[in-house]
Amino acid sequence: MCWTLHRYIDTICPVLELAILGLLETHPLHGYEIRKRLRDELGLLSNVSFGSLYPALSRLERQGAVEELETLEPTESRIPMTGSLSGERAALRARRPGSARSRRGKKVYQITDEGRRQFAALLDSERNASPDDRSFGLRLAFARYLPPQARLRLLERRRAQLAQRLSEARAAAAAQSRLDVYTRSLMEHTTDSTEQDISWLDRLIDAERSRAVNSSPSRTSVTGNTAQDLKQQDRKQREGLKQMEGDPL
Repeated sequence: MCWTLHRYIDTICPVLELAILGLLETHPLHGYEIRKRLRDELGLLSNVSFGSLYPALSRLERQGAVEELETLEPTESRIPMTGSLSGERAALRARRPGSARSRRGKKVYQITDEGRRQFAALLDSERNASPDDRSFGLRLAFARYLPPQARLRLLERRRAQLAQRLSEARAAAAAQSRLDVYTRSLMEHTTDSTEQDISWLDRLIDAERSRAVNSSPSRTSVTGNTAQDLKQQDRKQREGLKQMEGDPL
């Protein structure tokens, strides 16, 4: 039981916190919006529950990574569909005139400077870069916040993980000489999918390297210096010609 709990804390919690901080990096959100965007935009966390989301927000708040903002809720706002009859009744009672809670809005969470620091550390962390597909997919979704070299490390690390997975799958398939046609077909499908993922990563890596070369400051500096040197040489040549024209024979 303890091992399962520790494994959850070490793997799932950092992934969820990374996702929350990444979504709040754009603009403040309340809990329902965070869960909706986790499900709609980051489908890898589509099964996250409020029982996991709000404790994660509380942890981040205690760490100073997020802070709460409270907004006034319009009186005409729709009652959120929670899926719980008792919850919807409570929301309806809260909207009745005279209720002390009728003017309270939803808690809106925004990221802090400390949260941005933690987000950058989680995003580029080697410790939490597990071979889990969910972890990589989440980091790739927020890769725009990484510097170019960190993005390249992320892609190359993932490629190495898939190459190892492909090698192990091929070895396992070769060792099984008595597989039925369906099991062998499934194993072949797995290896084919891994090969396609590696090819996709190769294209991403090539594109990332090309962008790095084209935007290299050193290349721009060398080109600029070369043009400047040529202008200086041309000016010196013209001055030399003028002196020669003015000198007596």
